[in-house]
Amino acid sequence: MISRRLFSKLSAAAALAFAAGFSAPAAPALAETPVKFTLDWKFEGPAAGFLLAQDKGYFKAEGLDVTIDTGNGSVEAIPRVATGAYQMGFGDINSLIKFLDEDPSQKIKAVMMIYERPTFAVVGRKSLGVTDDPKSLEGKKLGAPPPDGAFAQWKAFKQAAKIDDSKITIESIGFPVREPMLAKGDVDAVFGFAFSVILNLKAQGIKDEDIATILMAEHGLNLYGNAVLVNADFAEKNPDAVKGFLKALAKGFADAVANPEEGAAAVLKRNETLNKDIEVERLIMANSMNIKTPYVVENGFGGVDPARLSASIDTLKVSMGLKGNVKAEQVFDASYLPPKAERMLP
Repeated sequence: MISRRLFSKLSAAAALAFAAGFSAPAAPALAETPVKFTLDWKFEGPAAGFLLAQDKGYFKAEGLDVTIDTGNGSVEAIPRVATGAYQMGFGDINSLIKFLDEDPSQKIKAVMMIYERPTFAVVGRKSLGVTDDPKSLEGKKLGAPPPDGAFAQWKAFKQAAKIDDSKITIESIGFPVREPMLAKGDVDAVFGFAFSVILNLKAQGIKDEDIATILMAEHGLNLYGNAVLVNADFAEKNPDAVKGFLKALAKGFADAVANPEEGAAAVLKRNETLNKDIEVERLIMANSMNIKTPYVVENGFGGVDPARLSASIDTLKVSMGLKGNVKAEQVFDASYLPPKAERMLP
């Protein structure tokens, strides 16, 4: 005879075993796909869209574990991605075209346009005789960092803007001394991204009214700017990861456009030495000049016009001496972009 107490214990144990047998096992945690991403430059205002996508969990929601590193110029991001040292990055699409023209077998392509209008500029000082007229550069000394994306377009720009460069002196300078040299008057103007040079000059004590900005896009150079790049092997093996990354980025950049203060705060989290007001201004400048352009307002963020991209390749034959080995469809792959409705900026 089984005692009532023992029967109760056995019944309880059986009930637990029964429940355990029919309850669903805990789902294993899905491993996040690691993505190393290189920026083109330092943590500054225009990088806010990338950083907000990370801070607000947009990458994580797509199953991605993203690491964002700073860069050393919009050209140097390209070999980082092509070699697989970074799965994805942010770099100048014109330099990418040159890179692929030299070797079409390189494992890299662009998948999302960020700067629909390039930031390429020559920035000078009015007190040194430079105005917003490109011809004011004639007879001047220009400072040029060799890896700079704007300087890479000098040959095509001077042709488009009808600049006589016979009396122009080009001095090779490093990025760290670019704005200090212009502030001291060691050069009359410098090549660079407009929002970087202008605000760095202001940080050097140069007043707004003394700064002359010549935007190449406003003087005949109809090119695209920086784009998100991906290692082709990584994209082939992880198409959903690339799609998820771009979906998250579309949200991050929408937030950076809607709330530049929030975007600048994300930047300052990574670099506390920056001035928040300057980074807010830099981000607003990038949003209006390069990111939320009339084309993007109508067609959505991240895509390109294939005909325009093809025409830009013809322009690059002048500025970069292309051999003609690459076509637009080899450079930009729109298949990873989210639908247009998810790419409209506020």
